[in-house]
Amino acid sequence: MAKRNFSMIEYFIWRAENWKPLLAFDGKPDEAWAGWHQAALAKLLELLGEFPEPVELAPEVIYSIEEDGLIRERVILDTEEHMSVPCVVLKPAGMANNGRGGAILCSHGHGPYGKEAVAGNASSADRAANIAALNYNYGEQMARRGYLTISPDLRVFGERSDGGDPYPGRDRCNVHFLRGMLLGIYTLTLNIWDMKRCIDYLETRPEVDAGRIGMMGLSQGGTMTTFTSAVEPRIKAVDIIGYMSLWGQLAIGRGATCGSQVVPDILKYLDIPDIAGLIAPRPLLIEMGVQDLTFPIEEQLTGFAQVERIYAAAGAADRLWADVHPGGHAFASNKAFGFFDRYL
Repeated sequence: MAKRNFSMIEYFIWRAENWKPLLAFDGKPDEAWAGWHQAALAKLLELLGEFPEPVELAPEVIYSIEEDGLIRERVILDTEEHMSVPCVVLKPAGMANNGRGGAILCSHGHGPYGKEAVAGNASSADRAANIAALNYNYGEQMARRGYLTISPDLRVFGERSDGGDPYPGRDRCNVHFLRGMLLGIYTLTLNIWDMKRCIDYLETRPEVDAGRIGMMGLSQGGTMTTFTSAVEPRIKAVDIIGYMSLWGQLAIGRGATCGSQVVPDILKYLDIPDIAGLIAPRPLLIEMGVQDLTFPIEEQLTGFAQVERIYAAAGAADRLWADVHPGGHAFASNKAFGFFDRYL
């Protein structure tokens, strides 16, 4: 009798076994790398779909205060018609308005406090514990290093969460993915658009050199950093934190993703390391925790090895950094400061 199966979990694991995306980088010689990069980037942009039409940013600084050596600003931007983005901007109190400073776009992960933890808001015991557990305040830490940082809320998080739990028992990322898919509009694409508009804003800041803009993020912030940097060449140096894996294991094997982090057909053509490889030849740091329970270290190292092959083919092996650290799903802060200091 034929083997029977009733499990959709087992079905998709079986379908994904030995899956190879159609545009996966396959170790082509150096002279073929540019062709792969062009084709893969074009396909990624096609899968993301159309970006919204830009509107005037109309930046509004709600407040600007000095706190413990930093200037903390709440800034609101308009990124498209009928959508605004609240951000926290941090900078050293003495930062000059001479257009020579570096800036870093800092994206938060799939957590309860959105941008506030990344920007160092420890105003409650729960927020302080969240920061401590993940070393999460990299927006604040990089500002103390001398950079201007901007930390926006992603859609459905923080101030953009529609009250925090509009669909009890369901992940609002998945609800909005399904809602948008009916229209051919994807939350990941919309979030990338918001990140691109944050860079537009950084270019207007009198402190910032437009040629010295970086990006970093943990977990879903790593998703945003990977995808945004792949399609946005104005990002000159990139730190992907706690987001390196293969979708066959991460999303299909464990279901450990959400509708804000994927677009239809993505794994048909490209896996996570391929998208990270599109950042080449720009400098890239990938942080990988040995105790990361969301992204097991074996998967991270397998994915990193693929990124290494891409960077080697691009002639940029020396611009790919790895920080394999003993911690968990967190910002390691071992190499990030030196990395950004070198490249920004």
